[in-house]
Amino acid sequence: MILSSIRTTVFDIDGTLCFDGRTIDSRILAAIESCERAGHQLVFASARPVRDLLPVLDGAFPAATLIGGNGSLVSVGGQVRARAAFEADDLDKLLVEADRFQAGYLADGPWDYAYTGPADHPILGRVDQGRLARQVDLSDLPAVVKFLVVAATDMAALAEAGRVLGMTVNHHLDEAIIDFAPGATNKWDALASLGIDQYNAFGNDINDRDLLAHARHSVRVGAHPGLDGVARVTVAPDPAAVAAEISRLAAATPAG
Repeated sequence: MILSSIRTTVFDIDGTLCFDGRTIDSRILAAIESCERAGHQLVFASARPVRDLLPVLDGAFPAATLIGGNGSLVSVGGQVRARAAFEADDLDKLLVEADRFQAGYLADGPWDYAYTGPADHPILGRVDQGRLARQVDLSDLPAVVKFLVVAATDMAALAEAGRVLGMTVNHHLDEAIIDFAPGATNKWDALASLGIDQYNAFGNDINDRDLLAHARHSVRVGAHPGLDGVARVTVAPDPAAVAAEISRLAAATPAG
């Protein structure tokens, strides 16, 4: 039974709404539309930069607030801004560690990006799908809001080095990537910066832990063990199951 009457709902993208890296199933889109009709403010919060959220949404929900880069970027009313970026000294220290472990990486600026990883890495299928940005040298980015390592000689040691430097580190073992963000940046922190403290949330991965933990109604998609005991509900990572749970939330929203 859904008990929440909160009218802000936050959705992670990959592994929660999007299962092929490119599209969102029409059943899920229809269910989200039912939430919007019920009066929900929609927020999409992703590890992707805002640039790479737009092609997946494909023009749907233009009034939604977007949170990208695990909280380092926000877009309200179509205006993208960086709310957290690596300090130059911290980035230099991270690059020293990356070089030590021969890392290939994707570094995101507020819009453009730099890439030094393998040419055939699967992550490239999710980068700039809409051809909205430029691939540039790292030194040409005005700021770095996210640093994603896609290859290294010792991923675990590099992840730990980032933690020692005081960065937010999400080591995705299933994808063999490490996601570094500046300071304590995360999706929940970004929501709070926008004045959103009461919300429902759907997520699937370790970088959704704080987001789900602070939600009024929280849904884990899939069975990531790092989210055990965090979410109120768990559903299968299947479009029909996810759409049904979103529709239940919409139907439970009180009128008015």
